[in-house]
Amino acid sequence: MDEKKEVYHLEEAAIGGHLGARYNLGYVEGKSGRHERAMNHYIIAAKLGHDGSLVALKKGFMVGLVSKEDFASALRAHQAAIDAMKSPQRDAVSAALKK
Repeated sequence: MDEKKEVYHLEEAAIGGHLGARYNLGYVEGKSGRHERAMNHYIIAAKLGHDGSLVALKKGFMVGLVSKEDFASALRAHQAAIDAMKSPQRDAVSAALKK
C-alpha cells in the first residue's frame, strides 16, 4: 500500500471531521516516531468525543507525552461532547439493543 496516499486521504478525512481518520493519523504519526503530533491528533479527536483517542491520550499522559492540563482539558471536552450527543431517542435505541 502507498503510505503517502494513505496519509493524504486520512488528512483529508480528518480535516472533514472524521474522528476515526484523526485517530488513525495519530497512530501513523506515533509509529513514525512523531509522538507530539500523534498526541495532538488524539487530543483533537478526544475533544470531539472519540473514545479510542481518549484511551491513547491517557497512555500518552501516563508516559509523560501529554501535560496534565492538556489531558484534563481533553477529558472535560470529551465528556461535554458525549453529553451533547445524548438524547431520549438514542437512549431508547441503546436500551432496546441491550435486551
